[in-house]
Amino acid sequence: MVSFVLPIYNERENLRELFAEIAAACDRRPYEIIAVDDGSTDGSWEELQLLAADSHVLVAALRRNAGQSAALAAGCDLARGDIVVTLDADGQNDPVDAGRLVDMLGGDASLAAVVGVRVNRRDPWWKLVQSRIANAARNWITGDRVQDTGCGLKAVRREVLLRLPRFDGMHRFLPTLIRIQGGRVAEVPVAHRPRRHCRSKYGMWNRVFRAVRDAFGVRWLAGRRLRYEVRDVIPRDSREAGSGKREA
Repeated sequence: MVSFVLPIYNERENLRELFAEIAAACDRRPYEIIAVDDGSTDGSWEELQLLAADSHVLVAALRRNAGQSAALAAGCDLARGDIVVTLDADGQNDPVDAGRLVDMLGGDASLAAVVGVRVNRRDPWWKLVQSRIANAARNWITGDRVQDTGCGLKAVRREVLLRLPRFDGMHRFLPTLIRIQGGRVAEVPVAHRPRRHCRSKYGMWNRVFRAVRDAFGVRWLAGRRLRYEVRDVIPRDSREAGSGKREA
């Protein structure tokens, strides 16, 4: 099963159409949609409750607005699929592309995640400039090389997601966090569509300045990761399978 995890914040007008697109893209694939409302004030929660009449849909609401990372983490905890697909609820990610990412991940056991790289961005020029600055700053600070850290469309093995450290802003660094733990990440081009309804929730402050702040935290985390190797286990029993070299 593939679990689509959608953090939701004031996207009511986009939801019904997006859920229908996900269903169409998964016509022959077992799936579930887990939508987590992050304190919306535009009626998104009421719309989600209506959409939950579909047996493929599970909806949850955070008690108060806690941010995209918190909503994503809550959705991952509820997911049952071996592969978790994250995508933005604004409709700019095409669910058809999710199938390509899932097929690539499912066909290569060495991969921990496949993440999208948006081509032909359909955003205003000022948003593109902010995004490029934030992306370059994140890569420079963390020492990683991710082509498009802001792309919400990602396919990740659920077991990998559940091992990642959780903090406010983690959603911006999933490929880097996975690589820190030794996972292999592939990047593939995906479509990008104009926003159909509602307004973007990101501006200069939370796209650039917060990203830079959080990047220093990720850099610190990378430098503090544990590296150890178990030399022996006595008595040798079923726990032997868990011995060996570790890096986290």
